Amino acid sequence: MKSIAVFCGSSTGTDSKIKSEAYQLGKTLGEQHITLVYGAAKIGIMGEVARGVIDQEGDVLGIIPGFLETKEIVHPKLSELIVTDNMHERKVIMYEKSDGFMVLPGGFGTMDEFFEITTWGQLGLHIKPIGILNINGFFDNLLAQCKTMVERGFLKQENLEAVVVDDTIDGLLEQMNNYKPLPAPKWLNKDRL
Repeated sequence: MKSIAVFCGSSTGTDSKIKSEAYQLGKTLGEQHITLVYGAAKIGIMGEVARGVIDQEGDVLGIIPGFLETKEIVHPKLSELIVTDNMHERKVIMYEKSDGFMVLPGGFGTMDEFFEITTWGQLGLHIKPIGILNINGFFDNLLAQCKTMVERGFLKQENLEAVVVDDTIDGLLEQMNNYKPLPAPKWLNKDRL
């Protein structure tokens, strides 16, 4: 992977381990010459990931809708900034510019991005790896809910397994680099890929 979109919070949260791991992820991406594609903010967990990449003189592409440009405080040291008209356009460009997606702790916005990109994968609209960095068990309850969806017949096991999970940066990157995509669903037109 040459570029990874990272979905994460614009708040720092209350767990210092999450903040430090976000910075370490950015540092690792910078060291491995993987471009960070993210929401452009210099604050919160988003800002920590960007700072890690920038400290390694790596490439950082920030994408932000115009109405958030001042509220989320755009990072001044981005390699490139793209300002979009709306949130949907932001997600489409993040998808287009990324070879994979990584989810770190965050709130509703992060969950929105995770579920949308995961749904696109389930529908066969992309075959890129999606990884969850499960820092300090942050996603344990979400993963348990996903297992409940499988048990109750609302989600196929193979679609859940298409999302790779690890509690270490190196482990997650290794899984994402070795990811084997699911075949496109037979009921969908394969020309959509």
